[in-house]
Amino acid sequence: MYWILFIGIALLSYVVQSNLKRKMEKYSRVPVSMTGREVAEKMLRDNGIYDVRVISTPGRLTDHYNPTDKTVNLSEDVYNRNSIAAASVAAHECGHAVQHAQAYAPLNLRSKLVPAVSFASNWVQWILLIGIFTIETFPQVMLGGILLFAMTTLFSFITLPVEIDASRRATNWLNHAGIVSASSYPMAVDALRSAAYTYVIAALSSLATLIYYLSIFMNRRD
Repeated sequence: MYWILFIGIALLSYVVQSNLKRKMEKYSRVPVSMTGREVAEKMLRDNGIYDVRVISTPGRLTDHYNPTDKTVNLSEDVYNRNSIAAASVAAHECGHAVQHAQAYAPLNLRSKLVPAVSFASNWVQWILLIGIFTIETFPQVMLGGILLFAMTTLFSFITLPVEIDASRRATNWLNHAGIVSASSYPMAVDALRSAAYTYVIAALSSLATLIYYLSIFMNRRD
């Protein structure tokens, strides 16, 4: 039963990722008047944020906001291009900067969990593997691994409102600032909605895996 669930989630993840790639490629061919860098700088200024830098970072899909050094990091394609896709991604990352400036509660909670989740991510698979082999003699090891994995699952679900809210802020601003037209606004919404689905799938996949490990632990105990 669990294998069917995992296969289903894997197939759904493939569909969502393929759909996102297709739409981003499509909307990268729809021009706007500003590059991703210019969009990001304007959105920050319009929200009264002057202590955040917009910088270019190597690679694809490497876009992120770093609250530690207050930088909006845009991949080279997003930073330099003037398209609906670039504008949407740039505005989304600036949405996180606005969240930070306004002390958005879910973002603050996620930021506080980062050190613990980073530790858990580095060790959880090894602890779970050892726990599976020693579950009859030392079930505490397996339980510890499950607790660590539960932390990463919680992080995945806390990420959902953070990402959805950042996209909402981005699309509202793009519309009101006149960056996109009436005809291209739905494209920006569609691009960011497609990206949000990837976080939903990641959270569901993490939850399914957590339930799987819990079932191993509970069945071995009986």
